[in-house]
Formats: sequence, structure tokens, C-alpha cells
Amino acid sequence: MHVIYGGTFDPIHHGHLRLAVELRERLGVPEVSLMPCHVPPHREVPGATSEQRVALLELAIADEPGLTLDQRELGRGGASYTAETLRQVRAELGPDQPLTMVLGTDSFAGFDRWQEWQRIPELAHIVVVQRPGPGLEPGSAPARLLEERSVSGVEALYGAPCGHILELDPPLLDISATGIRDRILSGRSPRYLLPDSVWWEIRRQGLYGA
Repeated sequence: MHVIYGGTFDPIHHGHLRLAVELRERLGVPEVSLMPCHVPPHREVPGATSEQRVALLELAIADEPGLTLDQRELGRGGASYTAETLRQVRAELGPDQPLTMVLGTDSFAGFDRWQEWQRIPELAHIVVVQRPGPGLEPGSAPARLLEERSVSGVEALYGAPCGHILELDPPLLDISATGIRDRILSGRSPRYLLPDSVWWEIRRQGLYGA
């Protein structure tokens, strides 16, 4: 099974990395592919360029062979649309290999605003990671989609190439990229919230006001 964990990673931090390791272990896969978004269509423009965020990601996962980097969205112009990315990955994997993408409940709550959102389950499974917050609005399109496609165990993801939604509630580190950026901008240290190599590079490049 091929697992994609996408995001802006602006910057990559221990919360991202720990979740990626949890996903690898919970899903029983040899690796999880971190896929940085080039231009996020549903949120503010990242504080660092795509190239800078990739450099930080490479430093962060350098000693963890179970985490890999997929830069395919950075090579496309314009906004990074998930359906387009999944079609490309599916073409590479073939029609039969299970493909899984990872979302937080906060992102999944607005899933019906994504481009071609109804096509996405026809291309990949979805793992929804529980995050603090109000959750899904009852009767909403994402809530109905979850009800229709929900499965209770990881085994179901291996039994089909796409189409299922699995909810996971792994332990999460309460770290946010926004909080890290704000901390750096105000002159406070973010050390131990992200890898030392990443913090060193942020300071070297003067990112986020460092």
C-alpha cells in the first residue's frame, strides 16, 4: 500500500514527523511519503517558498528511512489539486495497488469544497486523523461520505485499491506550524518543537523573521 501524507509543512515540525511514524506503524507500511503542497488552494500562501520548505523537509527526514519525500506537486504550476495528484500517482501504481491519502478531521470537514472531491475516493482510500475541534457537521456532505465509506480496520484498505475511509485517533503532539512561525517572528525559540537541523537552517536562511 502506498501512503501519501500531504501538507504545506511550513515549517515541518515534530508533530508532522511523529504522526508520519504513527501512520507507518498503524497502517503496516514500509514507508510514508510526505508530499509538500506547492500552492494550497484552501489556505493562505506559505511563509516559505516551496524550495525552502523542501530543504527543511529533507533535513528533517534525513535519518528516518521510513519517511520519504514526494515533490511532484512542486513541479506543476498553479494550485495543487489533490485529484490531479492522485490521478498521476494512480497511473504510476496501476489500477490494483492500494493507494491511501491522509487528512485531518479539520481538512476533511471542508472536503466537499475541494476540486473534484467526489472523484477522490475513486482514486484512493482516505485515512482521517482525529484532531481537536468540533468535528464533522451532522448531515454535511463529508459526514455522509464518511458514513457511506467508513471501514473499521486497516485490513479493508489492503483489500481494495481505493474507496474506503478509515478513522484513526493516534496520539498527537500539540504543535502547530502557525505557532512556530509566530514564535520565531516574536523572537522566541522554537527549539524542541522541530528538529535541530531544521531550526538551524531556518536561522541560516533567515526564514519566518528569524
